[in-house]
Amino acid sequence: MRAILSSDEDTVPRGDAAPGGDTAPGGGPAPSAAPSPSAAPRRGRSAVTIYDVARLAGVSPSTVSRALSKPGRINVKTEERIQAAARELNYRLNPMARALPTGQSSTLGLLLADITNPMFFAAVRGAEQAASLRGYTMILAESQESAEREAEAADRIAPSTDGLILVSSRLSDEQITALAASMPVVVVNREVPGVGGIVPDLAPGIEAALEHLAALGHTSLAFLSGPVNSWMSGARWNFLLQRAPLRGMSIVEIGPGVPTLDGGRASLARVLASGVTAVIAYNDLIAIGLMRAAQEAGHGVPGRLSIVGFDDIFGSDFTSPPLTTIRTPLGPMGERAVRRLLGDAAAGESSADLPTEFVRRGSTGARDERPTVGHGR
Repeated sequence: MRAILSSDEDTVPRGDAAPGGDTAPGGGPAPSAAPSPSAAPRRGRSAVTIYDVARLAGVSPSTVSRALSKPGRINVKTEERIQAAARELNYRLNPMARALPTGQSSTLGLLLADITNPMFFAAVRGAEQAASLRGYTMILAESQESAEREAEAADRIAPSTDGLILVSSRLSDEQITALAASMPVVVVNREVPGVGGIVPDLAPGIEAALEHLAALGHTSLAFLSGPVNSWMSGARWNFLLQRAPLRGMSIVEIGPGVPTLDGGRASLARVLASGVTAVIAYNDLIAIGLMRAAQEAGHGVPGRLSIVGFDDIFGSDFTSPPLTTIRTPLGPMGERAVRRLLGDAAAGESSADLPTEFVRRGSTGARDERPTVGHGR
């Protein structure tokens, strides 16, 4: 992480008091000299300062600042000496002190819809690694799928950060636009007019999933949608609604639903009533919850139902059978969000560079030819 100092251009007097051991005329000890700002750290001192590091390394405080906050800008040997002095003195830097004179905290905020959802793990790691590489610290907060909590979290952390990344935001377009008017904002898994957004290319993964299901003989499909205020849920449904009929497949939306295992379990009755033989879920958690509920009720997966998830979270291949899913490139999306936020995005980047990918596993199979109750076949 980037080191942050109280000031880049602090200076310190270079003259020091006479070293201990000098004697006064007549052989007595010399009076104690008043300590200078560059004196070595003393017992009882509250904290080591930039002056102490500069004194030990034999350089000016501004040189210490450049060495620790912007590595590579000074002589390598001098930088190594300063780093060694900082380690020896156990020097700890204060990001907020740095922010006072510069207006920059070198801190970014990352807001998640649900910190317990494994789909966000890769996005967080990608964003944190990109931030660290650029000398920034990441602050994490979550909304628990609540727009009100998300707005409160944004208000809390915005003053301490240089920008915000909203992942699967539940705020309205108007709220996000207002927030972006006061500070840099990038949204992930979302598009908001006038605000930087990082979204994957849905076409490769969904097209391949539909081809796979059609080849297995499925002609009726349900989409288990996510939260009502999820932009990505709407985007996936609209894409499926356009493309499924092109393959002779009827399609129905079931939802909105809670994007959890319990949300998937709760959808089983409606799925069975619809008469569909295949399901694509908003996320892997819903898909796994539906799979467990179906199996517990005696409905085979993939016998009675073929189930496809979305995101390819950690553990999606631990189920029995392993979950067929559509992988979202969440790590690269988190990394790109940081670069976009800091104005470091490469020219020509687009969602086509972030393709979804169909991952075939064991939860999909040939259509069960036995008659079912309901419509859609």
